Amino acid sequence: MILIKTQSEVDKMKRAGQQLAILFEKIKDLVVEGSSAYEVEKYVNIYMKEKGFIPTFKGYGGFPYATCISVNEEIVHGFPLKEKVFKSGDIVSIDMGLTLDGYIADAARTFIIGEVSEEVKKLVEITEKSFWIGIEQAIPGNRIGDIGHAIQNYVESFGFSIIKDYVGHGVGRKLHEDPQIPNYGEKGKGPLIRKRMTFAIEPMVSIGDWRVKVLDDGWTAITADKSLSAHYENTIVVTENGPEVLTILE
Repeated sequence: MILIKTQSEVDKMKRAGQQLAILFEKIKDLVVEGSSAYEVEKYVNIYMKEKGFIPTFKGYGGFPYATCISVNEEIVHGFPLKEKVFKSGDIVSIDMGLTLDGYIADAARTFIIGEVSEEVKKLVEITEKSFWIGIEQAIPGNRIGDIGHAIQNYVESFGFSIIKDYVGHGVGRKLHEDPQIPNYGEKGKGPLIRKRMTFAIEPMVSIGDWRVKVLDDGWTAITADKSLSAHYENTIVVTENGPEVLTILE
């Protein structure tokens, strides 16, 4: 069942979203050459504890960390390990969830470390842009398939591939609520979009093939062909005037 939020619930999610956006700004200085995924994880844990926020991912389904930090061919659910040291030429995707007053905000960003090729810059740029293309369809009266259709068409027009094994989702009191929101799909298909639905839209895009492999840790998903992958996500609410993004600073 797809939950329609009250305005009070939307306001709580927005507060959580703004705090998550602030946290993303604060970790930027740690996502640099010579730093490590562990240093980001450590900072996020300390920061959330000091502020009284709950790191949504930690313990979710047994996931042991507050952050998912995925480098290069890692798509999503990467472990923030000490040995995962950032070097020039890397792309680093960081996915975080923050719970405040019982409501969740979920977002991801991909960072470029040092010098990368024009193709890699394009991958990161198109992944982010595809989110904005997709949410243009998140209006009352449209269908969930309209969002994925728009994302897929845009991404594939540049010769990149949409990761199909991992999808967006509803979000609110729970991290994963109905509906599932694939980053691909058919226009006019799927559940009806209504005012005050809240979604986490998260394109994951590969330079190469879309197929994935999960590593022996049981979590880290990589591209099967080891091609580079980028990830961009925000939590949004559907309003009568179109989508409002809750996890970007106002």
